[in-house]
Order: sequence, then C-alpha cells, then structure tokens
Amino acid sequence: MQQTAQTILYNGNITTLDAKQPQVSAIAIANGKVLAIGTDHEIRALANHATLLIDLHGKRVIPGLNDSHLHLIRGGLNYNMELRWEGVKSLTDALHLLKLQAERTPAPQWVRVVGGWSEFQFKEKRMPTLAEINAVAPNTPVFILHLYDRALLNGAALRAAGITKDTPDPVAGLIERDANGNPTGMLIAKPNALILYATLASGPKLPLADQVNSTRHFMRELNRLGLTSCIDAGGGFQNYPQDYAVIDQLHKDQQMTIRIAYNLFTQNPGKELNDFQTWTKNVVPYSGDPFYRHNGAGEMLVFSAADFEDFLQPRPDMPVNMEQDLTAVVRHLVSKRWPFRLHATYEETIVRTLNVFEAINTEVTFDGIRWFIDHAETATIPTLERIKKLGGGIAIQHRMAYQGEYFIDRYGAKAAAQAPRIRTMLEMGIPVGGGTDATRVASYNPFISLYWLSTGKTVGGTKMYDDDNILSREEALRIWTAGSAYKSNEETVKGTLSAGMYADLAVLTQDYMNIPEEAIKDLSSVLTIVDGKIVYAVDDYKQYDLSLPPVSPDWAPPAHFDPANLAAVITHTQACSCLNDPWLNPWAFGCGCVAY
Repeated sequence: MQQTAQTILYNGNITTLDAKQPQVSAIAIANGKVLAIGTDHEIRALANHATLLIDLHGKRVIPGLNDSHLHLIRGGLNYNMELRWEGVKSLTDALHLLKLQAERTPAPQWVRVVGGWSEFQFKEKRMPTLAEINAVAPNTPVFILHLYDRALLNGAALRAAGITKDTPDPVAGLIERDANGNPTGMLIAKPNALILYATLASGPKLPLADQVNSTRHFMRELNRLGLTSCIDAGGGFQNYPQDYAVIDQLHKDQQMTIRIAYNLFTQNPGKELNDFQTWTKNVVPYSGDPFYRHNGAGEMLVFSAADFEDFLQPRPDMPVNMEQDLTAVVRHLVSKRWPFRLHATYEETIVRTLNVFEAINTEVTFDGIRWFIDHAETATIPTLERIKKLGGGIAIQHRMAYQGEYFIDRYGAKAAAQAPRIRTMLEMGIPVGGGTDATRVASYNPFISLYWLSTGKTVGGTKMYDDDNILSREEALRIWTAGSAYKSNEETVKGTLSAGMYADLAVLTQDYMNIPEEAIKDLSSVLTIVDGKIVYAVDDYKQYDLSLPPVSPDWAPPAHFDPANLAAVITHTQACSCLNDPWLNPWAFGCGCVAY
C-alpha cells in the first residue's frame, strides 16, 4: 500500500544532489523522511485531505546545510549577549550599533562583539580605534574580538577585567601599553589566543533561563540561514558535561531545531589523556539519536599540538613534547575505536602529527575509524597523500574569507592561491566537509562559505584563488551537505534529498544556482524544514513559522537588532529627523522612532 505524504512541496526548483534525480519540482515528506521526489503530478498523487501542500512558486530548494565545524553549544550560551557585526558594510554603522547597545546594556554586563567580522568587510577597510570605541561607549564595558589575533577593550572593560598597569603579560599573550606603561585596551594573541579566551571568560554570564532562550534563538538564526545540522567541535572553556546542560535540556524537551553531533574537547593542558580515559569509559561513540549524538574526540586532543591560525604572527613551532603527548592520547583513542578530529593549520604541524599517526597504525590499526584534520590551510600534496593513505578526511572552513589578506601579506599571493588545496583534496578522493569555525573567528553564515568556495574571494572582495582551486556551486553545496554528513558517519541518512533520507531542507530567498556571485553572500531561507517539521518560515510562508519566546533578557542585542533586517535597522535609526547627533539614540527624545 502506497504511503501518504504528510507534507508536499511542489512547483519548485529542487536541487536534490541525488545522482538519479538531481533536480525535481516536487518532494513528498512523511515521518521525518523524504517519501519521494519527482514531478508535481507524481508527487501530488501522494496527497490526501490531511496533506500540507506548499507551493514553492519556483523557488530554489537545497538539502539542509550541515556545518562540520561549528561551536554551537558554546555559541548558544552566549548568543543573546553578543552584538554581531555579520554583514555590516561600514565601520560607521558598526560603531553606531555599538553605541546603541552600550546605552541599553545594564551593569555589570558587557557589550561583546565576538567574531564573525573582518576589517576588510567595511568600506573604510580598517579596524575601529580604541579612541572611537571609548567615545561611543564611555561607561559600559566593551570587548571586541577580532579573529584570534587581538581584542579591543574600552576603559570600562579594562577596569571590569582588572587589567591595570601592574598586570603582568600572561604566557603567550601581550597587553599593549602606552609610554607610561598603562594598558591601552589592546590585547594581542602572541602566539595563541589564550589571553583572549581567558579575558572573555571573566565577563558575566547569563542566568540559566536566559542561556536556554539564547540557545534556542541561536538555533533559529542558523535555521534562517538554511542550517539543519552541525558537528559541534567543542571549544575553549566548554567543559563536559557541565556546559552541555542547556543543550541536554533542549534535547529532552524536544526543542532542538538543529541536529548536533558533538565532539569532546579536553580542557586540561598536561592532563588530556586523563580526560579521554574518563570519557571513553562513559561515552559510546555515535551513541544518542538523530538529533543529538556523540561524534568522538577533538578538536583539541593535546594542547601541545594546537597551532592557532594568527597570520599576523609568524607560524608557531609546536613544542618538543608534542609527539609524546599526542601518541599517548591517539593510541588510547584508536585502541578504544573512538573517532577523532584534530585542529591543525600548518603543514609543519600536520607532518609531525602524521608521523605519530603512522607509527601508531603499525601497532593498532586505524582501519574503520573516522578521523580527520580540521583546517589544513597549508597542507602540501605529499601530506594530503599521507592523509588519504591512512583513511583520513579534512574539514575546511572559510577562515580565509576573513583572513586572506593577512595570509597574502605574510606568505604571498602564490601560497594563498592554494590555501587550502580544496580542488586537490576532492580530486584525490579525500572526504571533505564544509564549515565555518564560528562563532569566534569567521561568521556562522554558511552562504559566506559557499561564496568563498565558488568565487575564491574574501569578504573584502580580494581574489585569492585561481580557477583551478575554485568549486562549482553544486560542488560547494555537496561539501556542505553530503561531505559534512560523512564527518559524523551519517552520509547514509542525510546530505541529499533522496527517498528514505532525513527530510531536512531549505527554501531560499533567491536561486543559489543562478544568481550573480556577489548575491550569494546575502542568501537566506524563507522556509526551513528539519525532520519533516517547519522550524523557520517568513514572507509567503510566515503562517507556518515556529513560535519562540521573546529574546531574553530584554536588553539583549538580538532583541533589538534582527539579523534578517539589520540594514533596515541601521537606516531607520540613523535617518530619524530628530537626530542632531548621528550617534545619539533616537528613541531617547520621544520623536516616535521605533525602538529596535
């Protein structure tokens, strides 16, 4: 007996990534899975009186995007505290938003601009100065993170963080000082980001109820951008199981709108093996369910192998104890048949890593274990061949879209043209997954990554790659769907819109396959479906939208600066006729302007 569809989308341009039916006009969904794909006539025959019929009006549909390297769990706890500069096109506008937020943020909270932007996205092509930040926010602590190279703190934030003339420089970090020895407000990662992590972690946190709200709204923002799955790569100051309590609760309450496979990230330098010995006793690889499942170890396996990607600084050499530390942890993981991932930016680090892996493989086979390198921007062809031979994969992120200009300045345009060697990886048959490494470096917006992959350009418009290292739009999309699914051992259930696969998809604002390349960066979803259920809907489909509680607390940036309408917010608040000073908050004067 033929099954009846619960939902049918028809009259569309549906990119399925299914080899037999790569493009169709209609799709039927039942019980959280794709029931069938085909023509409108074929698929509408699967409807009955209870079937939800949705007319796509010719819109492009893609499989739900899957970020293979996202820090969603940590990012969710902080999302409602953060002012995001994603997509802001001028520094003037960015400072305007900062002033508005500083005026409404209550003590002792900070205004945090934490990742997702680059000076090159601004028409001014520069960073804000400390004087500008102090001018627009003289009293509220402000912490602005720029990639993993520096942070800018206003005077109030220096006081809140307890950084004074007498504060010594931490290990691997530098406090910039004026001629009198006083801190200027610039914290410099040299050579790693610990000083930035630690200072940010010293700020106030949200109460538990607001963290739950924050995580739900962060997932909604990701749904707006077509994301339906991710692999959470752990992160600094993300302790297991304490910092997983919020996502555990949302999973228990069936309130997750993103499927998460999570890796476990050690937090204890010198005691990494102890962490993994404990976790391998208590956690079974791939245990969980389709919405929340374990995915192994990493991206931090040992601190002595972590080469942070700060291209404003010389490449760091890993310490001599790296091999000893890494051998102990990886031998244990392989013996327990745990999948793992490892952060490694540079060729030199990856070569030393592979020496360890290959030696372990002679004792305990890697065969059958999913493992991969994260980043690999400067990996050479011989190194890629070694990864391939050992059965490894690579997860690439669009960090170069935000740091490409710095890389070119340090290493030259020729080296940048193959950083990373995306086309070579695919031609060699290495499993490649796409991702962002958000939220603290690049943006969580997957369409910036798809733009970077298919144009070879940074967010500032600098052309990095020649045609031989640029992907077609379909190839880029495949990396972001089926490629990422492989990284969590789920390629048989998600990544394409084929019969029997998870019904995870996004209906886009414009036709990704045919719009001008610069328009790719501005894409979003008008209808996102996860597990056959509508989790985000706007415009013609707003009636189907999933209702969420309002953003809390009420001063939170997402409550006032809707990412979907940020340009309108900027235009409105700067254009009010009552404004004599472009920095002043318009609704403070009772002029009738809407308080966004």
